Amino acid sequence: MRIKVLAVGKKMPGWVQAGWAEYHKRLPKEVKLALIEIAPGNRGKSSSAATAMKEEAARMLAAIEPTDTVIALDVKGRNWSTEQLAENIASWQMDGLQIALLIGGPDGIAPELLAQAKQRWSFSNLTLPHPLVRVVLVEQIYRAFSLLNNHPYHK
Repeated sequence: MRIKVLAVGKKMPGWVQAGWAEYHKRLPKEVKLALIEIAPGNRGKSSSAATAMKEEAARMLAAIEPTDTVIALDVKGRNWSTEQLAENIASWQMDGLQIALLIGGPDGIAPELLAQAKQRWSFSNLTLPHPLVRVVLVEQIYRAFSLLNNHPYHK
């Protein structure tokens, strides 16, 4: 199974890279998880958040393949338990889907890109720092695969 994480933001702190690497190495060999960092849009006095989001959306779209099933991480999405994530992953595997998970920038994901998502997934009603979302995401993917493989980590 192939899962791509498209995340706005580059030059993450060391703890983010270490957290990602730790859980990434624990994944089963048949899981191909890739992190693709997307350059943030220009935010400043002369540009709007909407313009920055459009830039980020264009960069994300360029990294999404026609065969990818797009899942957007969005605060207005549906909350999934770990068990529900595991069920989704099992379903994606059975259907032979290639997944692209989107993590937006500081202003979220552009509406035109959200419209292309097959599903919207919300981690929490809390506003989480995007670097932390990367670590939680890879840990939850690992936890879901542990559950599917009857590994005791998920308890």
